[in-house]
Order: sequence, then structure tokens, then C-alpha cells
Amino acid sequence: MKVRFVGETFGGGVTGLTNEKVYDCVGVEYDLLRIVDDEGEDYLYSSKSPGPFYDSSIKGKWEIVEDDEKGTLRNLISN
Repeated sequence: MKVRFVGETFGGGVTGLTNEKVYDCVGVEYDLLRIVDDEGEDYLYSSKSPGPFYDSSIKGKWEIVEDDEKGTLRNLISN
């Protein structure tokens, strides 16, 4: 599964997300997406308003680039 982050870039290329960049989603846990971020490690991010844990004013959204056959991302992100 793949998603595009749309929002303010945060983390400066390390432990963060970059606006308009496509990321691998390697899993879903509850309402969180496990994303391989700019650091190359997988971390959990909100499926509804992803952003850094240290600043809740920075929020973005996900656009689905590639979903699985069950529509996991579509069901989670659009609900």
C-alpha cells in the first residue's frame, strides 16, 4: 500500500514527512498507519490528520496512491 502526504513538511528529512512525497504503508494498527517515513524507519501516524507528535498544530492528510485488494486504506481514511 502507498500513500501521499499532503501538508506542511516536518522533521527536516529525519523522522518526519515531506509534503507531496509518496510513502509505503506497511501496516494498519487500529486507526493508525504504519508508514516508512523520511528516516527510513516505520512509525505510526494518524490516518485522519498525520503530523508530528511534538506539535499538534501541524496536520496533514493522506491521499491513497495504491490500496490493497480489500480497500483497507479507503475504508480507514475516508471514514
